[in-house]
Amino acid sequence: MTFMQKTLGTAAALALTAGAALADPALIYDLGGKFDKSFNEAAYNGAERWVAETGGTYRDIEMQSEAQREQALRRFAEAGFNPVITTGFSFAEPIKNVAGDYPDTKFVNVDGFLPEIPENVLLINFQEHQGSYLVGMMAAMASETGTVSFVGGMDIPLIRHFACGYAQGAKAVNPDINVIANMTGTTPAAWNDPVKGSELAKAQIGQGSDVVYAAAGGTGLGVLQTAADEGIKSIGVDSNQNYLHPGSVLTSMLKRVDNAVYESMIGGADLETGKFMTLGLAEEGVGYAMDENNADLVTEEMTAAVEEAKQKIIAGEIEVVSYYANDSCPALDF
Repeated sequence: MTFMQKTLGTAAALALTAGAALADPALIYDLGGKFDKSFNEAAYNGAERWVAETGGTYRDIEMQSEAQREQALRRFAEAGFNPVITTGFSFAEPIKNVAGDYPDTKFVNVDGFLPEIPENVLLINFQEHQGSYLVGMMAAMASETGTVSFVGGMDIPLIRHFACGYAQGAKAVNPDINVIANMTGTTPAAWNDPVKGSELAKAQIGQGSDVVYAAAGGTGLGVLQTAADEGIKSIGVDSNQNYLHPGSVLTSMLKRVDNAVYESMIGGADLETGKFMTLGLAEEGVGYAMDENNADLVTEEMTAAVEEAKQKIIAGEIEVVSYYANDSCPALDF
């Protein structure tokens, strides 16, 4: 069953068939900027795909500070935009505070968590550890030094979730491989510090890493650039970042935020809410990127191994342990 089939109710399907559009959607990006070439830009691409296919219009805004979150939510709701879509876990709490005041507005949050979900809220999360497992396998197969690494953005459970899957995948290929992991910081500024990302990547290269995976928003751009400059391989995240440094980026772990935003806009005011949705390999919510920019880096052996693992994960024959299970990782110490 597709994301659309899971999310849209009968009323929404009828509205789409009739070409009905009661209100324009709104999109609020997380800190780091719309064009971060990663998480936020994936959301933007999904919105633009909706525009291209439907001819619709939407309003968007980039956050400049934490204080703007609730203000932006209220502004869009009061102006009649529906649904109001947000990216980043930090929007979950502001949405909880706002949703009850606008019962006729649907709110969507990508990456957030709430123990109790209001009736007009949809939370969309991803099985990042599953996709990270696959690129971890590729990293281990591509490594010549026996050491690979990870640079995260803000040190939060979500980013440890990425790193944990990556380490499990690498060690599935080579149990003796050394996996180095560093986080950029403990505040939202960690998402937009490419200089610090570069420094961390250089330090990891000094420890022998020859493949580095960046899950750090705009900070990751510094990681990918340094990897290219130093002649090692990198792995991008969220969006397909292979094109940024052709022949250097081994692959990118795709997190289909674009699909989540696109389908939410398709659902419009009739979007089915009041629930939590998780998208993994089985739902094509995560994956890895292959194109002309990395075709020469990925061997047939690597592709075969990763595709076999992918099917086994979907079938339940391989269990990728979630960091969330008990706030720890069996393959990596933080």
